[in-house]
Amino acid sequence: MDAQGLKTLINYYCQEKYFHHVLLAASEGMKRYGNDPVFRFYHAYGTLMEGKTQEALREFEATKSKQDVSLCSLIALIYTHKLSLNPDREAILELDARVKEQRKEAGQKTLYHAGLFLWHIGRHDKAREYIDRMMKIPNDSNEGQVLKAWLDITRGKEPYVKKALRCFEERLQEGNDLFALLGKVQCLEMRQNYSGALETVNQIIVNFPSFLPAFVKKMKLQLALQDWDQTVETAQRLLLQDNQNVEALRMLALYYLCREGDIEKATTKLENLGNALYTMEPQNAQLFYKITVAFSRTCGRNQLILQKIQTLLERAFSLTPQQPDIATELGCQMIFQGRVKEAWKWYKTAMALHETSVSAVTGLIRCQLIEGLFKDADQQLEFFNEIQQSMGKSPELIYLHAILAMKKNKRQEEVINLLNDVLDTHFSHLEDLPLGVEYFEKLNPDFLLEVITEYLNFCPVQPASLGQPLSPLLRRCTSVLETIVRTVPGLLQAVFLIAKVKYLSGDIDAAYNNLQRCLEHSPSYADAHLLMAQVYLSQEKFKLCSQSLELCLSYNFNVREYPLYHLIKAQSQKKMGEIAEAIKTLHMAMNLPGMRRIGVSSKSKYRKTEVDTSHRLSVFLELVEVHRLNGEQHEAAKVLQDAIHEFSGTSEELRVTIANADLALAQGDTERALSMLRNVTAEQPYFTEAKEKMADIYLKHRKEKMLYITCYREIAERMPNPRSFLLLGDAYMNIQEPEEAIVAYEQALNQNPKDGTLASKIGKALVKTHNYSKAITYYEAALKTGQQNYLCYDLAELLLKLKWYDKAEKVLQHSLAHEPGNELSALMEDGTFSKFFLAKVYSK
Repeated sequence: MDAQGLKTLINYYCQEKYFHHVLLAASEGMKRYGNDPVFRFYHAYGTLMEGKTQEALREFEATKSKQDVSLCSLIALIYTHKLSLNPDREAILELDARVKEQRKEAGQKTLYHAGLFLWHIGRHDKAREYIDRMMKIPNDSNEGQVLKAWLDITRGKEPYVKKALRCFEERLQEGNDLFALLGKVQCLEMRQNYSGALETVNQIIVNFPSFLPAFVKKMKLQLALQDWDQTVETAQRLLLQDNQNVEALRMLALYYLCREGDIEKATTKLENLGNALYTMEPQNAQLFYKITVAFSRTCGRNQLILQKIQTLLERAFSLTPQQPDIATELGCQMIFQGRVKEAWKWYKTAMALHETSVSAVTGLIRCQLIEGLFKDADQQLEFFNEIQQSMGKSPELIYLHAILAMKKNKRQEEVINLLNDVLDTHFSHLEDLPLGVEYFEKLNPDFLLEVITEYLNFCPVQPASLGQPLSPLLRRCTSVLETIVRTVPGLLQAVFLIAKVKYLSGDIDAAYNNLQRCLEHSPSYADAHLLMAQVYLSQEKFKLCSQSLELCLSYNFNVREYPLYHLIKAQSQKKMGEIAEAIKTLHMAMNLPGMRRIGVSSKSKYRKTEVDTSHRLSVFLELVEVHRLNGEQHEAAKVLQDAIHEFSGTSEELRVTIANADLALAQGDTERALSMLRNVTAEQPYFTEAKEKMADIYLKHRKEKMLYITCYREIAERMPNPRSFLLLGDAYMNIQEPEEAIVAYEQALNQNPKDGTLASKIGKALVKTHNYSKAITYYEAALKTGQQNYLCYDLAELLLKLKWYDKAEKVLQHSLAHEPGNELSALMEDGTFSKFFLAKVYSK
């Protein structure tokens, strides 16, 4: 590499803050081009940034007499003195006077190097001042214009970036300037033209094959284009040329962790990365710290990964023990490892270094909430409420407000609004960010999974039945989890939670597929086995349900302490008619530690306690049910009274109310059941469930059709979504009012025009009203919009009924020809097609 190439390499490493690399490149330059003082100057700068202040001062003293770097050496001496804990004020004043004096007489090169150095240390306005002064001196060199364009990029605003790009392109018309090419790449990247940037990087690789940062850029751009395969290939190619390349090793470690979910390989690569850091950047505390963040946020709190990260962070803190950010990050690591006491110590260390550090105080509040110190947390959050207005919203602080609101049993609506605000604020910080290290850090899947876990506390605990309105919270959870899984498909906790949300949404097949993916990847995943048992139970596959429970127990004997394990087992026994066994199983669950609320332990972790509350209640309610089925009404009533006492004032109280109404109904007391259900208002959870139960009582027990339909009308009025109108339509069909059903179904279809289920229901309702021609027109129009293919069968069945055999045959043959593998093939096998051809024979 020539002298200019080496100088560009140094500029690149200065901007990336790879200071040992600066030192190595400068040493190479001194070896090859000993007379060039620029390399000596940057050797001194690299030495300074590695913490060797006295040595750096001596080197700068030596370069201040060299013409081209005299001015930047004086500026560097001032900078070095100011970095000291006790700066030499006199020396600074004297050096400052000499800078002002030299600046007046400085030539073009001297001003250029002074401006360049000021840019590297972040004094952009001052750098611009020097470059403007330089450009007033007549000369043939374009390097001042190129540097000024880089300074324009640093401003970050689109008009300046556009102007800089124009400057780089003008310079490149005169020949391949490496510094200008890198600038062009940066501009295109900032304008999100990643393919254009990649093209320019390839140009650099062709013309400057030994310039390794071009491969780093290429790798990052391929990831921005979401091409993991090419990214990995470039990383491996880079390691063939430089087996200690920090960026390539980081990329491979992230690939195995985020994309593949291969903890073993990710751990090995992370270890290699740590070794490379110790070799290539041994004194770079900021790099040791910053390189850990993406891993800790995406590793699903895997202890192996967290241990490796902790080692790197401790190295960072030992290098700069005065850095509050590193202490805060160590606190965060302790939280991830469940070591709250140590986390507390680190957050206090950070606050001693920087009293108003928002991230340190946020961490401290988190510790207070985990330890049950709600009053202290409340006071801290109140204080930060005032500050937050000036510094902008923090998703972490809003989240802690939500947790505290839950702890104080605030209204569900208030907590959900806070959680919604958390997500809106969090995702606003991700706008326009390409896929890359910064995106992984800011997406922060670990934090999002915490938020989703809290949302699930307010979701129904049983899967939605067919036609039941889907909770908007489940839709929100699905949207967030799909974003995480698209970006970090290797994060199994996210895949598991998608399975859970799909299960609760009634999409059993999707839940099963996601669980299969979890268990293929991690056969010992106990929670996945438990959820798989629930999936099999919902499909009435009792043998497979039992097998899942046994597998779960074989991998993790502690599941016997989970109420959920006993609950699923009892539900399976109940469905198989083994009522006495189910009662025994549930009594075992009732005797587990933590099943009774004798005052919540201050040591309990809030996430676990909240999740367990719904499981605890489900055990109580299941025991009520099996006692009732066993004819033990008195026992059932007694357990229900225990549940009322145990869950009064909690978020689960309404489930007890609905169960109480079920028991009253089973005892024949419909009025008492209705009286309890009427108390559930539209603002509360389980409103739809309560209304559906009321409607069922009115229709089946009281034969009052008007009151039955009023319940569904109220659901649709209070929650005017497609599912509510679908329920209303179904209710009208149940009482033989197809005209009204069509109106309700059409309202649902207007909101969800691609729902084939709705189209089918409208068609059937039209047939019921004997409006055949309209039904045919309707089916044909729906099929043209690409609705589900089973509408073909509905249409063919109607045409058969009307004896339009040729037309029916065409509809079915057209469907089979276009989608031979679809569900119609199965329908043909069950005799429908035979019937169709038989009818055709008779017609002849």
